[in-house]
Amino acid sequence: MASTPPTASAAPAVKRDRTHYLYIAVIVAVALGIAVGLIWPDAAVELKPLGTGFVNLIKMMISPIIFCTIVLGIGSVRKAAKVGAVGGFALGYFLVMSLVALAIGLVVGNILHPGEGLHLTNAIKDAGHAQVSADALPPVDFVLSIIPVTFVSAFTEGQVLQTLLIALLTGFALQAMGRAGVPVLRGIEHIQRLVFRILAMVMWAAPIGAFGAIAAVVGSAGLDALKSLAVLMLGFYITCVLFVFVVLGALLRVVAGLNVFTLLKYLGREFLLILSTSSSESALPRLIAKMEHLGVSKPVVGITVPTGYSFNLDGTMIYMTMASLYIADALGTPLSVGEQIPLLLFLLLASKGAAGVSGAGLATLAGGLQSHKPALVDGVGLVVGIDRFMSEARALTNFAGNAVATVLIGTWTKEIDKERVQEVLAGRLPFDERTLLDENESATPAEPSGDGGERELAKA
Repeated sequence: MASTPPTASAAPAVKRDRTHYLYIAVIVAVALGIAVGLIWPDAAVELKPLGTGFVNLIKMMISPIIFCTIVLGIGSVRKAAKVGAVGGFALGYFLVMSLVALAIGLVVGNILHPGEGLHLTNAIKDAGHAQVSADALPPVDFVLSIIPVTFVSAFTEGQVLQTLLIALLTGFALQAMGRAGVPVLRGIEHIQRLVFRILAMVMWAAPIGAFGAIAAVVGSAGLDALKSLAVLMLGFYITCVLFVFVVLGALLRVVAGLNVFTLLKYLGREFLLILSTSSSESALPRLIAKMEHLGVSKPVVGITVPTGYSFNLDGTMIYMTMASLYIADALGTPLSVGEQIPLLLFLLLASKGAAGVSGAGLATLAGGLQSHKPALVDGVGLVVGIDRFMSEARALTNFAGNAVATVLIGTWTKEIDKERVQEVLAGRLPFDERTLLDENESATPAEPSGDGGERELAKA
């Protein structure tokens, strides 16, 4: 009889080991993809649908996850003003950090001057103009596009900001209903559990997706593109590393008293997933689940993470700055500081209008240059060959920026359980990889009128 409890408790551990093997398989798949891309480049390019298919599987889960997370978070908060405070802190922080990222890229780009001595061909010019996306919207049209055509179309069109708007309205409505809204909240929580369970199933396709994505990138670019643009790539990667570990690390230490290395280690599997798919969206649902598990309240996570994916693109800001200076140098028309600042501020605004556009980094760069400095569009073709390699650094930096932002805003608004944060980062409260949900999470949502609902996940 004494052996029964150990046997019962061993079963969940086996399941966690299986998810551990899953991410080992992702690493192996990435290595195989690189090998296939170098040895059989033509065949490797044909494997791109494997990576695209996996990312699309993840994307189809984003809207329902954001909706459930925000509705449950807002519905359990007594005062609507608290949600407004979170949104105000988030937007203010995102604007400041975007400007900081632009400034850092500006300094590094002016030091390196990586584009000097390059020559343009007609093919490169055509490739640059082909990157100008018609999907990027001017600021006014972008704001109007946040309003969905119908309540349901916010989910069917896959627009994150439209889903965010519908979720906010639903959450506030349930909050106003008081106790009458509790059954609806309970139903939405069950839907959230179902969605996360489906996501856990989808994750088992990650090795296949990683293999196809990496093989296609290496096969299409090859070593020649890497060699010719190595200075730009190396400078960009170093700049992103400095931004994450110096700028964001210092902020995290001063404001929240946390070590950035510890936080990023906690998100290690998400970084591997982004690295293998070159898409930060593939890790968005997991970031939401892990930030809630960490001890940040649901309203903060539900508002900060989805909004950050559209407005807090630190890696993209650095990329656009350095790429713009690179192109100007390559065309033999280097920009003075007086010309650089207006261009970059324009790109800062243009990037918001391209939120959600596929390949937004390159499309935003081309579209912004077309609108503000048309002569530079010819040179966009110079970076097309290595854009996918740089998109990995963009995605990793964007993801790290949003993770840090969630902790910072949770700290500023006092919507974070600091004791739980320490327990989780120390490994004493492990994240449940089987369902992407907290093992100790209450099965019933808190009533909107109760104070305890404001930090539901902090009750572990």
